[in-house]
Amino acid sequence: MKVAISATAPSLDADVDPRFGRCQYFIIIDPETMEFEAVENSSMMAAGGAGISTAQMIAGKGVQVVLTGNCGPNAYQTLSAAGVQVISGVVGRIRDAAEAYKAGKLQASAEPSVDAHFGMGGGMGMGRGMGRGMGMGRGMGMGMTSGMPPVAGPAPQTTSREQEIEVLKNQVEMLLQQLRETQQRIKELEEGK
Repeated sequence: MKVAISATAPSLDADVDPRFGRCQYFIIIDPETMEFEAVENSSMMAAGGAGISTAQMIAGKGVQVVLTGNCGPNAYQTLSAAGVQVISGVVGRIRDAAEAYKAGKLQASAEPSVDAHFGMGGGMGMGRGMGRGMGMGRGMGMGMTSGMPPVAGPAPQTTSREQEIEVLKNQVEMLLQQLRETQQRIKELEEGK
């Protein structure tokens, strides 16, 4: 069985990337043997349609299941149409996510976990001129938001109180991961890297 996990780096020790369509890498793994292949996501910086093209690429690799932080409606529909099961709300290391899937601890998502264009972030926008600049005030997932869910926004609809608690805990973990990455980048910039 092939399972694709959105990843921040091409390693089993990398973190699960909270974005599907704009993640940096996918780890395509056999959870039984832990043999894997790292695949760079060529659609990460696409101007539009990243979720759809990424989903098509993953489906073309013969993947049966996707593990990711979040999956928007276009990617979700494309994956579902190709017979690929989507499990969102996944956080932590790639190795741990694969083990959790193998142990049956992760449940398939019944619907997209975020709205369209989620991975584009809500950054400062780009360009000059009247009003909010090019992009209508939406960054490209490179700014401070890094494609994270809004803090004050509602949790995705779930079927039980326990599932909602788990979704909220996962959102907290993703926000903490974003904070660590942002702090690391600030440190690198201050050190002149």
